[in-house]
Amino acid sequence: MSTALMEPLAPSVEFSTLASDDQIERTVRALEANHMEALVVDSGDEARARVLGLIPAGAQVYNSVSRTLELIGLTADIEQATAFQPARPMIRALDRSTQMHEIRRLVSSPEVLVGSVQAITEQGQVLLASATGNQLAAAAFGASRVIWVAGTQKIVRDLDEGVRRVREYCQPIEDVRTRQVYGQPSAINKLLVVNADLPGRITVVLVKQKLGV
Repeated sequence: MSTALMEPLAPSVEFSTLASDDQIERTVRALEANHMEALVVDSGDEARARVLGLIPAGAQVYNSVSRTLELIGLTADIEQATAFQPARPMIRALDRSTQMHEIRRLVSSPEVLVGSVQAITEQGQVLLASATGNQLAAAAFGASRVIWVAGTQKIVRDLDEGVRRVREYCQPIEDVRTRQVYGQPSAINKLLVVNADLPGRITVVLVKQKLGV
């Protein structure tokens, strides 16, 4: 065997390649065994339609900051919605210096959380990383319903590989973004691993298209 074949793939290749159909099938079975509904779609447009169809009329909905949601148009759909109550416009109307408690409540306990994740293992575990933890509380417990959209390049073999994806691939890319947008570095200060959940609470929409980081 040549030396080139023995060398590990560079993170940019290893963690940005769409999963095979076999990997997707294993991941779907595992997610469902862990009481998370798994839907597989071919495109971002299809994912967008499926997610909007899952949101109950009149529900309060918080959308996490997500390049995936932005790319497929869901960020705009949610924040401009009239069929349900988008939380972000409410948050923007509040004063951070005097109404931070109300902001925390809206972020942490919406009826529906829509977002994305950093990695999904073939054993049906979902990984979310954060510098502040503001998007983790709703995912872990606060939201009554959680909907995650993820391109299948985020599927990894196991938990160790998922943590590597977060550290070696997602964090460096996010660091560039936060320096540009906020003028400060990113950090993996908090890492949530969802091994399973109550039946009917979480839906994972897997897209056979490279979306987000």
